[in-house]
Amino acid sequence: MSTTATTTGRPARLRRELRFLETAAVSVGVMAPTLAMSVTGSEAARSLGAAAPLAFVVAAVGVGLVAYGFVRLSAEFAHAGSVYAFVGNAVGPRAGFVAGWALLGTYLVFPPVSMMGVAIFGSAALRSAGLVADADWYPLAVVGLLAVTLLAARGIRPTTRSVLAFEVASLALIGVVMVAIYAHAADDGTPAAQRLSTDVVQLPPGVGLTGLALAATAGFLAFAGFESAGSLGEESVRPTRAIPRAIVLAIGLGAVFYVLCMVAQTIGFGTDAAGTAAFTGSQAPLDTLATRYVGSSVAAAIDVGAVLSALGAGLGGVTVAARMMFSFGRDGLTWRPLATVDAATGVPRRALALEVTVAFVLLTAYRVAGAPPLTVFFHLATIGVLSLLVMYVLTNLAAVRRLRRRAPREVVLPVAGTVIAGFVLYRHVWPVPPPPFRWFPYVVAAWLLGGFALAALRTGFVARVSAGLARSQEPGLAPAEHGAGA
Repeated sequence: MSTTATTTGRPARLRRELRFLETAAVSVGVMAPTLAMSVTGSEAARSLGAAAPLAFVVAAVGVGLVAYGFVRLSAEFAHAGSVYAFVGNAVGPRAGFVAGWALLGTYLVFPPVSMMGVAIFGSAALRSAGLVADADWYPLAVVGLLAVTLLAARGIRPTTRSVLAFEVASLALIGVVMVAIYAHAADDGTPAAQRLSTDVVQLPPGVGLTGLALAATAGFLAFAGFESAGSLGEESVRPTRAIPRAIVLAIGLGAVFYVLCMVAQTIGFGTDAAGTAAFTGSQAPLDTLATRYVGSSVAAAIDVGAVLSALGAGLGGVTVAARMMFSFGRDGLTWRPLATVDAATGVPRRALALEVTVAFVLLTAYRVAGAPPLTVFFHLATIGVLSLLVMYVLTNLAAVRRLRRRAPREVVLPVAGTVIAGFVLYRHVWPVPPPPFRWFPYVVAAWLLGGFALAALRTGFVARVSAGLARSQEPGLAPAEHGAGA
C-alpha cells in the first residue's frame, strides 16, 4: 500500500521520526571519513611532505565557511529537496530548481562511487584473508548495491541507524591503528622521524600559502557530503534545529578525525624524506601502517572498515537522491509517480528504485567497457564533485542574498564560502586535466543545461515550484522554528 499526491488529494508526505543523531548520521555517513582517509591523504603528503596535516586544517576552515550558508538556510527552511528549497526561497523558483538539479546530478553518481569503494576494499579484504587472490570488482559492487537497496527500503530510521553503525565501526578500527602509532611515537627508543614534532605544522622550503591552498583542495573534498542532512527536512523531528547542528557536527567530527589521522599517518611513515616517499608511494597507507604497528590481521580489518564506510556512504547517497526525486515528482516537475510513499515504511520507493537503477546501469556500463575499478571510482567521483561544487556556489550566493537585509554583518561568511567553493571548482577545470577528465566538465555542463531547459520550458513551472516551496514552511511539514540557529 502506498500514498501519492494523486490518490489522496493531498501532497505525499514522508514520515517525521528522526532524532538529532539519526539526522547527523547521514551527513557523517556520506562524508565517509574512513573511506576518505583511505584514498586522499597521500595526495596532501605529495604536495606538503610532513606538513600534510596542514592541508586538512585549512580545508576544514574553508569547508566551515562554505557550510555557513547551509547552516543559516537550513535553520529557516525544512524540505526534502534541501537546496531546492534553500535557494528557491532565497533567490527564486528557477534558481532553486537548478541548485537541486545540480545536487541530484551529484547523488546519481556518488552511490556507484561508494560501491566501487566496496569493491576495491572488499577485494583487498578477501586477498588479505587468503580467500580470493584477485576478485572481480563487478559482483562485489553489485552485492554492495543490493545491500544498500535492502537497507534503504526498510525505512529512514533503520537507514540512518545503519549508516551510523557502519561509520562508528570503521572509525573504531582506524582508531586502534592511530592509538598504536601515537603510543609508538611517545617511545624514547623510536627514531626521531617517527616522533611527534613541529614538522607536521611547518611548510617545507619553497612552499608558500598558495601551495598550501592548492593542497587543501584535496582535503576539501574529504568533507563532500556534509550537507546531506538537509534532505531530511521532512523526516527530522525538529529539522530547523537538528539539521544545522548536524552539519556543524559532521564538519567538526571530520576536521578532528582527519587532522589526527593525517598526523598519525605522517609520523607513522616518518617525517623525513624517506618517510614522505613511503607515504606517497603506498597505495593503501592505512593498511601498510596497520601491518607495521599492529599486525596483518588488523590491516585486513581496516579493509573491512573501509567497506563498511563505503556502504554507509552509498546508503546516505541513495537516501539524498531519492528525496530530491521525490520533491521534484511531488511538485510535478518530473514524473509524478516518483512522489509515491510506501505506507508501511515511509520510503519514496519509486524514487529509490530509479536511483538504484541508475547506479546499476552505470556500474554495468563500465563493466562492459572493461574499466578497472580505480578508473570507475575516479571518473564518477570527478563528475559528482564538479556538480556538487556548482551547487555549493549557488547555495552560498543564495545565503548572501538572504542575509543581505536580515543580517548584513554575516554576509562576509557566505561571500567567503562562495569564493572558496569557486576556487576549488576552478582548480578542477584549470589547468585543463588530461583526457578523459578534461571532458567531464562538459558532461556536468550538459546536465546543468538540461536543468535550465526544463526550468525555462516547463509549463507553469514557477507556479508549481512556488507551491512546492511553500511546504518548507507549512506547519504540517516543518515546525514553526524558523530563525532558530545552529
